[in-house]
Parts: sequence; C-alpha cells; structure tokens
Amino acid sequence: MTTSTMLVPAPVIDETARLVREQYVFPEMAEQVAGLLQQRLAEGAYDVDSAEELARLVTADLQSVNGDRHLRLKHHADPVSPQQGAATLDAMRRDFDTSLGGAPLVQLLGGGVAVVELAPMLFPLEWAAEPLSAALTLASRAEALIVDLRANRGGDPDTVAFVCSHLLDQRTHLNTMHWRSGERIEQSWSQPHVPGARFGGSKPLYVLSSASSFSAAEELAYNLQQLGRAVVVGERTRGGAHPCKGWTVHPHLEVTVPMGRAVNPVSGTNWEGTGVQPDIPCAAVDALDQAHALALARLAG
Repeated sequence: MTTSTMLVPAPVIDETARLVREQYVFPEMAEQVAGLLQQRLAEGAYDVDSAEELARLVTADLQSVNGDRHLRLKHHADPVSPQQGAATLDAMRRDFDTSLGGAPLVQLLGGGVAVVELAPMLFPLEWAAEPLSAALTLASRAEALIVDLRANRGGDPDTVAFVCSHLLDQRTHLNTMHWRSGERIEQSWSQPHVPGARFGGSKPLYVLSSASSFSAAEELAYNLQQLGRAVVVGERTRGGAHPCKGWTVHPHLEVTVPMGRAVNPVSGTNWEGTGVQPDIPCAAVDALDQAHALALARLAG
C-alpha cells in the first residue's frame, strides 16, 4: 500500500479526535482540539490524497489551540504496526542501532575536559543503560564534563534520571509527572547507585542545547540547571514538557497524544512552550567552544 492510495480522511480524523478526547492531559483543551478537527473535516479541509499532506494539515490544527508540540499526527514512509506504540518503537530501534546506543561521541578535549554527546535520543532505559553507563564511566575521570544535547530530540524520563544519577552525589528529587489517567502523580528521583563510576556532583558540568533539543533532552538540561548542577550553554530549546504515547490510526499515520505534564520541584513549573533558557546564550554551532573555554577558565581559577 502506498501513501497515495486508499486514504480516507474521515476515519483517521474520527479516531484522532477520540484519542485526544480520551487521553490528552488537559480535558477541556482536548474537547476544543477534537471539536476543531471535526469542524475542519466537515469543511473539507482534509480532502487530500496523500497521508503525508494529511499529517501536516492535522498537526497544524492539533497544535493551533495551545501550541503543544507533542500533540501531532506523524507520517511514516514505511507501513507501521497497528500495535499501540509500535511505530515509535520501531523507528527508535533503528536509531539506537546506528548511534552506538545513543552515545555516539565520547571525546577528551584539552585541559582534562571531556565531551559526551547524547543523540539522537535518550532511548528506553532497558536498552540504553549499558551504552550510557559505558560512556559516562569513561568520562567520569575528566576534570570537567560537557554533555552535548544539541541533536537530541527526546526520549525516556527514566533514562533522564539515569544520566542525572551519574552527575549527582546523592539521591535527588528531579521531577514530578502529573498524569491525566486516574489523576496519578509520579515522582522521578536520581538513583543512589549507578553501574560503573560516577562523574559526581562537584566537578564543573556544562550542558549544550540547541533550538531542536526537545522533550526528555530538555528535561535533562532543565533538571540539572534548576538544581544548580550544570551551566546550560547554547540556544533556547523547543519547549515540550508533556510525555506522550503513540497510536497507529492508518498504515502510515501515528497520532501522538500527551498524557501528563512535568512539574519541577525547584521551579514549580516546566519548560512547556518556553523552552529551557540557556545560562550562556550563543549559537548552537559555537556552544562547544564556549563551554570548553568556560570549563578551562573555571579549572584554572
């Protein structure tokens, strides 16, 4: 089946609207968004032949009410499994295998400053614990550390906590998730023990950000910034603080719906819509040089 055949927009829109109504973290907003989709469908706004074009139009409408960038209809060029979450997981697995498990670069710069790049995602912890632990253990002996999140587009909150655990000395409250389902509240804490060696909580730490750093990558930067543990260097991030799940609504389309919101224990809020504001703003392309210079100056001082 190709994206240009057998696309009937109505069932896709009906199912997307149903999922938004049932799952979206803000119930009143969910009614507004779902109503808009149904109205646009009735107006003929979605009478297109291509799944890719439908995804673009619907995503623009989904995000038009409150700008939630996690609320979207994603197009997949290859047909995806109808199982809940499978489309996202399959794409993640390919990225995991081609990025050394999400830690594609560990490098020692001059002056005892190490860089660990975490990209393109913070993968599910059951996959990522081993490669991330290896990378962070290797960098643990450095005098200062730069964590590069400029090309990281999000991932697993448990993996955020795992990385934070290597960069702190004691068990620390990082974040609280407020879920719509059952009005459940779930706290995220760093772990008291890590496999391998810790970089720890006292040596200089810098986090690099870009305008495309998103979601769990933003949580990692924000957690460390709010705790006063790291200096964020680079660009303001994209601004997505709502964890989401995905449902296949057509062989080439997946709707992702945020089901909770993050609340930081220090700031009492999150980075939704605003992004993480860097401590040292600069172009993303210059952030590594800036952070390296800051680390060398601090070590010299």
